[in-house]
Amino acid sequence: MADSLRDQLLKSGIVKQVQQDRAREPKRPPPPSSGKPARKGGKPPAARPAGQSQQDIDLAKAYALRAQTEALERQRIEREAAELARLRRERKQKIQQLLEGKALNKADADQPRNFEYGGKIRRVHVDAAQLAALNAGELGVVQQGGRYLLVSRDIAVQVRDIDPHQLALLVDPNAAGVGDDGVPDDLMW
Repeated sequence: MADSLRDQLLKSGIVKQVQQDRAREPKRPPPPSSGKPARKGGKPPAARPAGQSQQDIDLAKAYALRAQTEALERQRIEREAAELARLRRERKQKIQQLLEGKALNKADADQPRNFEYGGKIRRVHVDAAQLAALNAGELGVVQQGGRYLLVSRDIAVQVRDIDPHQLALLVDPNAAGVGDDGVPDDLMW
């Protein structure tokens, strides 16, 4: 039977020689990990010619510079997101303070008033007087905390100035020719 490769190397003395060379070399501490993935099939830096070690240093500097640039970019994006969130919270708080005690919704309102908001048909319940005032533009509807609040025109305009996305419905009394259903009055069938 043929000897295994290991047995052949031991017989030839190559394995002993390699083991003895390793025993004579001074032990060095392992290189610190830089967080970069290890290279596949690369030679250790000590076995490379001097010209390539300078190239490795340049490459290491480039990796470090790239990592630093990416970290700064992430920090900038996080700061911008935090600033936007802070501004959104401030606007929401201003609107909440503005709307405190000024909602005109009635618990016994019996007429639904449908309107389009956010790409969907929404509904607020009003009484007959409020429906007439809402259609005349004297009242407006503001979305706050998942509810639709009926408010005066002045409050609705102030909410629109703070955050236009929160204003759900404010009929323009000067818009002539368009009925409640969105069809112009002068349309001939």
